[in-house]
Amino acid sequence: MGEQAPQTPHPVSIRLRRRSRLLEVRFDTGETFELPLEYLRVHSPSAEVKGHGPGQGRVVPGKQDVGIERIEPVGNYAVRLCFDDGHASGLYSWRILYDLGRNRERYWQDYLRRLESVGMSRRAD
Repeated sequence: MGEQAPQTPHPVSIRLRRRSRLLEVRFDTGETFELPLEYLRVHSPSAEVKGHGPGQGRVVPGKQDVGIERIEPVGNYAVRLCFDDGHASGLYSWRILYDLGRNRERYWQDYLRRLESVGMSRRAD
């Protein structure tokens, strides 16, 4: 018998905090992540952001004030976040949400460096 892959953590609650622009996700591991909506939008798992292959991702500027209009469950494995800028094509699986929570600081700093390197801003023009 081979080793079994580790189980993906599952959210036990997902709460949108509109005023503070955060998505609070509590996992069955006991970990809770407060994910800024801007962070979630610029790290969307959609093809628009990630591209269609390795190295095709793009920097998404101007999302500092983005909000979420609604959260739609997708089966028993993900949610679709419908942002108020019209973006709704990314499916945030439990694995992706957990990864975004665990690596938030590193991913955010990488994003800020990439944004600066192309001369773009977090603010909408």
